[in-house]
Amino acid sequence: MKIAVRLDDITPDMDWERFFKFKALLDQYQVKPLVGVVPDNQDEHLIKKNQRAVSDQIPEDFWAYIRQLKEEGWVVAMHGYRHIYSTRKGGIFPLNNFSEFAGVPFEEQRNMLEEGRRILGSKGIETDIFMAPAHSYDNHTLKALKETGFRALTDGFGAAPYCWRNLVFYPISFRLDATFKKKDGFSTMVVHTDTISEEDLIRYEGYFRREDVSWISYGEYLEQPVEKRGCLERFKEFLMAKGKFMLMKLR
Repeated sequence: MKIAVRLDDITPDMDWERFFKFKALLDQYQVKPLVGVVPDNQDEHLIKKNQRAVSDQIPEDFWAYIRQLKEEGWVVAMHGYRHIYSTRKGGIFPLNNFSEFAGVPFEEQRNMLEEGRRILGSKGIETDIFMAPAHSYDNHTLKALKETGFRALTDGFGAAPYCWRNLVFYPISFRLDATFKKKDGFSTMVVHTDTISEEDLIRYEGYFRREDVSWISYGEYLEQPVEKRGCLERFKEFLMAKGKFMLMKLR
């Protein structure tokens, strides 16, 4: 099994100390991830106060730093628009029951995507990959993505990239311990660096040291052949996501 890494919730005001601790692991094991950058973060939960007091590593220019990472081989995705959950909808990949996009009218979604791309473009960052906050999106989102120039999403389940509704989906791991046991295929480990503890770092290093897993850079994932997927397989994926959500609620 070949596994790539994606980092969610990348913002100027994130917990940089934790970010750099996880980045050190990525550098050590030579893994270049996908980073989900929020164009205009308004989510107070992603704003960490007084970061300058705890870390002198924080880049003076966040956007220049993201461009630097991209030049070094990291891949950038647009992680929503403002990361504000405005609906209680899980959409067509219901890993959660809240969303920034699912349940929002089509025109508004398209405007959000256009403005997000405009902001990133004004900072010198171009991407055609979308990362939905809370993994939640709906049919309007997919239509709006195509109309605003996106070609791919980092979501879904499966062992290879697949095409559906003229968009390419790069699957994430349904359950990481089960993913590790598979011999063939591709997947993505999702990481939120803002919430990583010291114990988590030890666990992640154990993952990177596993001899039965091939860790790849996200750029390699993007180069893999794309399979076609029909409505029946997508319905199965919907049920898997809904089932995982229900199990998490029971815990």
